[in-house]
Amino acid sequence: MARKKKAKRFRAFTAVKELARERVGAPPAGQVVVEKKKKPEKHKPTLEKLLSEGE
Repeated sequence: MARKKKAKRFRAFTAVKELARERVGAPPAGQVVVEKKKKPEKHKPTLEKLLSEGE
């Protein structure tokens, strides 16, 4: 015989979120943030590296 499913415990914040989604709608999807302060390379690329990138 299969076991009975355990009843989920009531949590106020989940109930509030459900109501908000019904009334206002789902929140917008998250967006990827591009790094604004990317550190530059410490050293200039060598001639060997420049030639290998060109191929």
